[in-house]
Amino acid sequence: MEVSPLVWALTIAFIIGLLAFDFVFHVRKAHIPTLKEAAFWSAIYVGIAILFGVGILVFGGGTPGGEYFAGYITEKALSVDNLFVFLIIMASFKVPREDQQKVLLFGIVFALIARTGFIFLGAALINSFAWIFYLFGLILIITAGNMLKPESSDEHSADNFIIRIAKKLFHTTDYYDGDKLFTIHNGKRALTPMLLVMVAIGGTDILFALDSIPAIFGLTQDVFIVFTATAFSLLGLRQLFFLIDGLLDRLIYLSYGLAAILAFIGVKLILHALHENNLPFINGGEPVPVFEIETGLSLTVILGVLIVTVIASLVSPAGRAQTAISGARRHATDYIDLTYTTDINERVRIFDKLVDEEKTIAGAQPKYRAKFEEDEKLHKLIAEAHAQHDAALKDA
Repeated sequence: MEVSPLVWALTIAFIIGLLAFDFVFHVRKAHIPTLKEAAFWSAIYVGIAILFGVGILVFGGGTPGGEYFAGYITEKALSVDNLFVFLIIMASFKVPREDQQKVLLFGIVFALIARTGFIFLGAALINSFAWIFYLFGLILIITAGNMLKPESSDEHSADNFIIRIAKKLFHTTDYYDGDKLFTIHNGKRALTPMLLVMVAIGGTDILFALDSIPAIFGLTQDVFIVFTATAFSLLGLRQLFFLIDGLLDRLIYLSYGLAAILAFIGVKLILHALHENNLPFINGGEPVPVFEIETGLSLTVILGVLIVTVIASLVSPAGRAQTAISGARRHATDYIDLTYTTDINERVRIFDKLVDEEKTIAGAQPKYRAKFEEDEKLHKLIAEAHAQHDAALKDA
């Protein structure tokens, strides 16, 4: 699809404008978004992405339009998976609820910059070396296999190499000073945890790009479509975080669905590589006549896998129990941590969620409830949260 420099410039300006709008009107003043606010703006950003895709359909044709929507849906699904890691990192840093928006927006901006760099690098490699499709395909298949391995939250904790080096080289504090990146501690200028958590988020964004960019190049090699699908999948991610915060733990089969999608795109890339083959040790350097997966089939498979994955997660008794247990642990921890939020309504919301999760656990099947009953640390957390709540009611 031919895209003029003017269209490129207008598109980039529009994306920058949306980010600036988000910062000025939503993030600059620290607050906790309501569910209504998060839902409204999530719908707005999804609507903008869909309208842009319709524009590509009208002006570019069916194939570019299909490639855009396949890329957008894939990148959006991968972005939701990224939110799990963002949640773990922010929990390990104990980022105050009011300031989580700023961290998320920074993560989105950094991800957009990092992925844009990878996009143009990937496009240059593809134009120069046809064999890069083999490499991208293998990366996705290996990534799909890794997603099926069980992993602990410690793998994404804030205690990583970069953070340890930063704490050794620079004067840092253990407390937040609002949303400031620097503060004065013992008469010296010091880094706050807010800056460190942004470093941690930025580092993970680079790792995410290594998966997401080969995935979308497996669906289209049009740089404009790759860039816009990636950009619009990231826009609105901040609002989506607050909208599906309680559902993140519920999507227990999401990793399996994403693994299937990445493996499918990996196979598609290798088939395309065989079709365009020029490696001398494969078929004498001649293209191999293989079946190529069309855009329509790709879009159908991606949508089908995601729909089945989400429905299976939502109706699963194991999913409901795991969500309640994970949520109870998180909400009890947040309620006990008096630095987590200064908003009284937020503390009430957290405690109400904890009570609802306790009811869900009590009503779960014995085999799912057993995991909760064996967790003494969680029992103590919940008991402490109830004790603090009772004390707060007496003081009121």
